Amino acid sequence: MGRRKVQIKRIENKSSRQVTFCKRRNGLIEKARQLSVLCESSVAVLVVSAIGKLYNSSSGDNMSKIIDRYKIQQADDLQTLVT
Repeated sequence: MGRRKVQIKRIENKSSRQVTFCKRRNGLIEKARQLSVLCESSVAVLVVSAIGKLYNSSSGDNMSKIIDRYKIQQADDLQTLVT
């Protein structure tokens, strides 16, 4: 028997919401790390909390290298659309 589907809605209790945020953030970062290892890829994760705190994680290349590559790719994609 499979797991129940969790209804996705805002958690009203502030402390429960914070605990869930921390657990899910850590789970997301772990999945990104696994993707990087399994597929030999560079992965960057940026998470901004409700209070504006920034969390980041990168594997392989450092975060700034990955972001620079992203910016270059976006510029190339935009240039392709324009021409």
